[in-house]
Amino acid sequence: MLIALVNAVFFTGKAEITGKALLIEDGIIKGWTPAVSIPEEARIIDQQGCNISPGLLDLQIYGGGGLLFADDPSAVALNTIADGLVRTGTTGFLITLATNSLEVFEKAIDVVRDNPHPAVLGLHLEGPYINPVKRGAHITQYIKKPERKEVEVLLQRAKGVIKMMTVAPEMCDPEIIRLLLDHGVVVSAGHSNATFEEAAKGFALGIQTSTHLFNAMSPLHHRDTGLPGAVYQSATACASIIPDGIHVDFEALDISKKMMGERLFLITDAVEASNGAYTHIKQKDRYTLPDGTLSGSAITLLQGIRNCVEKVGIPLPEALRMASTYPARLMGMPQREGITPGQKANLTVFDREFRPVMVYVEGTSYTI
Repeated sequence: MLIALVNAVFFTGKAEITGKALLIEDGIIKGWTPAVSIPEEARIIDQQGCNISPGLLDLQIYGGGGLLFADDPSAVALNTIADGLVRTGTTGFLITLATNSLEVFEKAIDVVRDNPHPAVLGLHLEGPYINPVKRGAHITQYIKKPERKEVEVLLQRAKGVIKMMTVAPEMCDPEIIRLLLDHGVVVSAGHSNATFEEAAKGFALGIQTSTHLFNAMSPLHHRDTGLPGAVYQSATACASIIPDGIHVDFEALDISKKMMGERLFLITDAVEASNGAYTHIKQKDRYTLPDGTLSGSAITLLQGIRNCVEKVGIPLPEALRMASTYPARLMGMPQREGITPGQKANLTVFDREFRPVMVYVEGTSYTI
């Protein structure tokens, strides 16, 4: 079937297009055409002035649809979470597990490996190889220093579904970093008390990014700029940041964007209410542990993009790239970096109030 999306502003990842129709045939993007040149056989969908961007990608999120994946790492839960996140405008995500038992990790690996979903890009294991000094909301008893054999067993079991792992570089021998990289895992520095030198050494070894910049890491101090300073000074290292104004002040987001440019990307780090191993309690605008420790955000990616535009002053096209183009680039997914003819349609359609209206996930449309 040939579909023509009309009356929309298209943000391709590179340019802004108006006054044209986007043609999609059997889920594949064909390209743009003037409205007067739309083929007669096309089904025309009036988007009523909405914005259309490359599909939004969240590389760190713990649940959705009312479920936390760590509480129930099952196929049913994974599908419920994915369907819930798609309804928020997110078209692809790394389902994330915080530091937990190996049994939970193994069960989650099996579920993600054996139950593919078009919106599930893979697993992000945030821990357990982190620094307990910067554990944040993570469970102390499961934090450990990595042993090669254990990491090898996890990677062999995963068969490629572990796409990202957050580690503290000062807790990992270089051979562990190389092992992860050799298996195609994107390694992220986080929950770390690294000095500037330790963090810079980690990036020199090949660590590509850092996890939720400023949160649960050594501070940016004038006598030792720590992990944030090493990120700023790196020519290649990326960083995720949580744009809720709670985890990180909007001024810090603004400074980081000016320092890092295209190396900074958005995540939600969102959780769901839970009474499991992690007890996440919903407050008005965030989640906390029972003792008040900040444990996760309560925003969607679209809400984070809105914050970037309205609170930080980042132009909308660039804010959208921070939640689509740049995370896709980090993950080595050029087909997801923009709206590109010849690729499967992965699109997020949202109105002027940043409310999701429709998404395309791997060529299939979902009306919200």
